[in-house]
Amino acid sequence: MLVTATEMLKKAKAGHYAVGHFNINNLEWTKSILLTAQELESPVILGVSEGAGKYMGGFEVVSAMVRALDKSLGITVPVALHLDHGSYDGCYKCIKAGFTSIMFDGSHFDIDENVAKTTELVHAAHQLGLSIEAEVGGIGGEEDGVVSMGECADPEECAKITALGVDMLAAGIGNIHGVYPEGWPGLRFDVLDDIQKKTGAMPLVLHGGTGIPDEMVKKAITLGVSKVNVNTECQLVFAEATRKYVEAGKDLEGKGFDPRKLLAPGTEAIKAKVKEKILLFGSDGKAFN
Repeated sequence: MLVTATEMLKKAKAGHYAVGHFNINNLEWTKSILLTAQELESPVILGVSEGAGKYMGGFEVVSAMVRALDKSLGITVPVALHLDHGSYDGCYKCIKAGFTSIMFDGSHFDIDENVAKTTELVHAAHQLGLSIEAEVGGIGGEEDGVVSMGECADPEECAKITALGVDMLAAGIGNIHGVYPEGWPGLRFDVLDDIQKKTGAMPLVLHGGTGIPDEMVKKAITLGVSKVNVNTECQLVFAEATRKYVEAGKDLEGKGFDPRKLLAPGTEAIKAKVKEKILLFGSDGKAFN
């Protein structure tokens, strides 16, 4: 059964670990993540961007697929189905489709409009028992074709959004989506520390978890980060494994062109990467606590 992200993140913050948020975009990826989380007895969050939702046939299709896999695979660990970087309209579509958690990215609005829209969505989500994430400050890089340099969040603005009743808060602290550029200065732990002091018990979210050095991730967790988003890293290992399979001519051997065989190396690579991240975040063995 799918659950909201709220309780799992509260437990993570109290236990000083983080729950992995892994973006999905097809059946193989979803199955890999669920099976790995089950093996490690870890709660897990399946993230879906609006672009990925459209690619997979719509949010209703995604919701049905995740629920069917959860049941058919006998998954017993807590699983949340979460909208990643959602628009105002996208949030309502996911609420209707049966997602258990939404994210409203109002960071490009001025603070008053962000507050108004977030307040409305908090009410709509909580009426149905769903969790909701908000964002303050811009996360750099590219997400669904939108390119941004990013900006650090204002701790006072974080406190203002937290007071609206959101369940988790993504704050820009120098993190970006995609591959980190050469010479990237690293996370702004001074900003994260200030945000933690202003937001108290609020679970914080670190977007752009791909490529951040392990020690930085661990330090961020000590400063209140309870969810880490990973997407690009899974894409990279999937592409590498698939490329090696084709370059080795495996697709030309027997029925090596069968998609089940062609996609198998990438699927195993994702399992390995998800396992690596769950162990780094410290959520292994925490599913039933």
